[in-house]
Amino acid sequence: MQYISHYTSPIGDILLAADDAGLTGLWFQGQKYFARGLEKEQEERNLPVFDQTKAWLDLYFSGKEPDFLPPLHLIGTDFQKQVWEILLAIPYGKTTTYGKIAGQIAQRRGLAHMSAQAVGSAVGHNPISIIVPCHRVLGTDGSLTGYAGGVDKKIHLLSLEKAGNRPGSQT
Repeated sequence: MQYISHYTSPIGDILLAADDAGLTGLWFQGQKYFARGLEKEQEERNLPVFDQTKAWLDLYFSGKEPDFLPPLHLIGTDFQKQVWEILLAIPYGKTTTYGKIAGQIAQRRGLAHMSAQAVGSAVGHNPISIIVPCHRVLGTDGSLTGYAGGVDKKIHLLSLEKAGNRPGSQT
């Protein structure tokens, strides 16, 4: 069974989803891939994981770096999970590129090369926005490329963290 809750952020309404293992989704209303993977039947319920997620979001949107993670239950392919684990390791206020993530995946898999486009697809399908910080990934040239929630939200999140596409801000 999946459960849902709602959160109102300074940049838009957010739908939260969870199962018994942890948070499975965090989507801005109307974003690309909105509620993807959410079962048709779900129940709105107040759960500890939602309380923890909302506390995390309250800290984050107040301009502070949260020092905890709510329990996460990332559901995807092995490749997607590998990319999302790398996203979780990007420090608050820092950015990286799709190409650098592709290089990390290639190295882990013992490959000479990995497609930055494949990484971009996995990043774009991240079901837990903000907490799994896909907004911290930039184009190779530092450009603010797509964000499922909208580039305007990506800019706001990076500004909140005092990060961005300036030289030297990358990990």
